[in-house]
Order: sequence, then structure tokens, then C-alpha cells
Amino acid sequence: MAKVLDRETSAAVSARLRYYRELGIFDLYRREVPPELLTKLESNTSDGEATASVAESPTSNPITEPIAEVRMKARPAAVADHAAALRVIREDLGDCTRCKLHQQGRKQIVFGVGDPDTRLMFVGEGPGADEDEQGEPFVGKAGQLLNNMIYAMNLERAQVYIGNVVKCRPPQNRTPERDECETCSPFLMRQIAVIRPEVIVALGATAAKTLLGVTDSMAKLRGKVYDFSPVVPRELPEHDSEYSAKLVVTYHPAYLLRDPRQKGEAWKDLQIAMSLLGLTARAKT
Repeated sequence: MAKVLDRETSAAVSARLRYYRELGIFDLYRREVPPELLTKLESNTSDGEATASVAESPTSNPITEPIAEVRMKARPAAVADHAAALRVIREDLGDCTRCKLHQQGRKQIVFGVGDPDTRLMFVGEGPGADEDEQGEPFVGKAGQLLNNMIYAMNLERAQVYIGNVVKCRPPQNRTPERDECETCSPFLMRQIAVIRPEVIVALGATAAKTLLGVTDSMAKLRGKVYDFSPVVPRELPEHDSEYSAKLVVTYHPAYLLRDPRQKGEAWKDLQIAMSLLGLTARAKT
């Protein structure tokens, strides 16, 4: 017989479902509770210890606390295994249909690539044709230039993490629209919260404005170091209100291909990031 939820439990479940709908998540599936945890919960409930143990903390909720415990058992904690936590986020993203980009010719979702334990993360605006074809960000001509920029910083591409604000290719490589960025950026925020890079380099105006929540021009955004904390809902395992990174803004590699005169300015921005990480430029050969 199905268990009838009490009023508090029903309210908590309704609140959780509303939260998922606000994120654009409508399709949910049931995940089996580990047997050892289920036995523990049933044992505590039978002798009244479950409510009592939670009540010891004045900030705990007797309904949501066991739910959080189950999630952390089923999902690896971000600080323990970054790669596994990123896989969970990718599973949550699914075959995304949350914005109109999925109807405008995308072939696949381009999630992100690189070292999940890196100190340095690059964030672009969205995948292009090559990226949509291969399923990996920055693999076309702009990606080749980004590889050269990373190499000049005395790093290899495999040593950093690369992601985008939106995970689907906008048609004709147009700039992602505001609603598309707002729909997709929560997943980027979760990626950042899991990876916990020391420094983030925002590539281009779209990435910078989305991450910083501003509308300033590139001229005003560049040349500064920003304190950045990803906005992650408290209910998610990646939430850490104390984590923050340093953020630097520079030109998108695609823009540098169109206007190579700005490469020197971009190098100045990268040098700021390098100084924050204690890096020295690779010697010229």
C-alpha cells in the first residue's frame, strides 16, 4: 500500500518539485535507496530516533535532512570526486529541451572538457559547428587559437577545464540570447562549483556578462580581477557559500581571429590570470 504523506512531508516534496520546475526539469525518475541506508532509516523511524536526531540541530529540517543524506549516498560529493560529480550534472542535464536551441539544429549537447581538478577554467559563450559535430568545446579554428593561448601560459589544454555558457549550438553561430543563457547557465554554475578552480577566464562579452551579472562593455570589464562565487541552490550537493574564485575577462578567440590586432591586449589579460596562479610564460622557441 502506498504510504500517505503527512502535511509537512507533502509540503517539502511540493517545494522540491517547484524548485525543479523553475530549473526547467520536468522529467524525474526514481533512484533506488541503498539497502544499508534504508535499513538505518527504517530502524530510526521505528524507535522515534529519526526525528529526534534531526531536531538536535536548530537549523535542520526533519523532512529534508534524510532526503539530503540519501542524495549524498547516491551521488558522489563534489569535493571527493570532481569527475564523478560532473557526470551527475551531465546526467541531470540529459537530452536537454529546456530552451528553443534544441529545436534549431543542434546535433548534440557540448558539456565541457578538461581536468576536473584544475586550478584554471575557461568559459566561452557556446559551441560552434565543429564543436556541435565533435561534442567538445573549442575544437575549431577558435579552439586552435585558444590552445595556443594556453600553451603560451606554460600549460597544456589537458591541464585546464573548458566550458560554455550554453551547451547547444545557436543557429548560424549567433550570440546566445538572454533567455538561453539564463536557462543553461545554472548547469555551468554547478560545473564551476564542482571543479572549484582558483581562476576563471571569461572568454568574450557573453561569458563575462553572464558570470558577473552585468551589462558593461568589454572595455570596462577587462583589466580587472573579480571575486566570483557561483550561484548554486542550497538544495544541491555542489552548494558551498564559502567558495569563491578570481575571474578575469578577455576577448573570445573567435573575435581575435577577426581582429588579430587585439591579441596583444588578450595576452595582457592572460598575464593577469597567470600572476594569480603563479605561472610564468613559456619560453619562446
